[in-house]
Amino acid sequence: MALQAATPFAPAFSSNSRIKFQLKTARLPIIPYARPFLSLFCASSSNLPRFSGCTKAFSSADGFLEPSESADVVCFGEMLIDFVPTVSGLSLSEAPAFKKAPGGAPANVAVGIARLGGSAAFVGKVGEDEFGYMLADILKENSVNNSGLRFDPGARTALAFVTLRSDGEREFMFYRNPSADMLLKEEELDLELIRKAKIFHYGSISLITEPCRSAHVAAAKAAKEAGVLLSYDPNLRLPLWSSADSAREGILSIWDIADIIKISEEEISFLTRGEDPYDDAVVRKLFHPNLKLLLVTEGSEGCRYYSKEFSGRVPGIKVSAVDTTGAGDAFVAGILSQLALDQSLIKDEVRLREALKFANACGALTVTERGAIPALPTRQAVLDALVNVPA
Repeated sequence: MALQAATPFAPAFSSNSRIKFQLKTARLPIIPYARPFLSLFCASSSNLPRFSGCTKAFSSADGFLEPSESADVVCFGEMLIDFVPTVSGLSLSEAPAFKKAPGGAPANVAVGIARLGGSAAFVGKVGEDEFGYMLADILKENSVNNSGLRFDPGARTALAFVTLRSDGEREFMFYRNPSADMLLKEEELDLELIRKAKIFHYGSISLITEPCRSAHVAAAKAAKEAGVLLSYDPNLRLPLWSSADSAREGILSIWDIADIIKISEEEISFLTRGEDPYDDAVVRKLFHPNLKLLLVTEGSEGCRYYSKEFSGRVPGIKVSAVDTTGAGDAFVAGILSQLALDQSLIKDEVRLREALKFANACGALTVTERGAIPALPTRQAVLDALVNVPA
């Protein structure tokens, strides 16, 4: 009901714009893929919440989609609308107005990479509604391949109301019961797009319910088998999980398949049940045998990095925070954009530190504006910000 009530906030789109989009997406038939053997990656998902309903790919009347172009980084998961108060430091009930902004961590990363001059694609599902159309257009306008985006006529695009405290930190209230992103099915995946990527990036929100969890696991399996580098940012949103234990179990269920993991201090404490996130020995407990790089973001303080050969810290860039929404995603976009150009920098500490300095600047610039995607920086803006940063 809350999602239905949000309809008046939708931007105006003419029927002609929809027809134009539909005609442009008519090319190849959708081919169902057989369900992979999921136990290769995680335990049975039979106890997970499962939603069903009418779902389809956005297409023309004959059910055809345009062929996907390859992208260096494919981001999988949720894309939604963030409603951010126009005045910081107030509760949702006290906020006089909200600014509508596109969001969703994996989508933020995809746009962030494209804005930095990289090649990115997004795979996920939105509602066949005005917000869904708007999000598809935003991906396209930001040069993100959106051929992996699906539209659901039976569920709304997810909404998140984000409160900004006086220090710029956030609190969330979500509307997704279920939202379209939760209904992505395995047979709707563009596996060729995923297999052709250099990096496959994802979070943990897509693991919460079926059928999206099975789609997530199948996508990761296809990427892994194709030799694609797997990047994981758990992006803990505890209110979306049924309990803290289910969140911890879900996040860790796919931990050991990732090649790169980015986590925050808070997520370290959560996953280790309260241990000190600043203790290197505690962090090393999360370093699995096949992991190539573990990154720990520390907000304005910068980040830490851990590999099998070395570890260290790269200081951050001090800015006045307006809204921290999307800062971690901008950081991820920054480092993945560099890795997409040369994955060997993981083994070279000097070059890795330079790449992380770049990523820190991406995160810092993003917090100076409200909203996630609107605030993501260009490559030139990052390079300009780094001019006065000590080597």
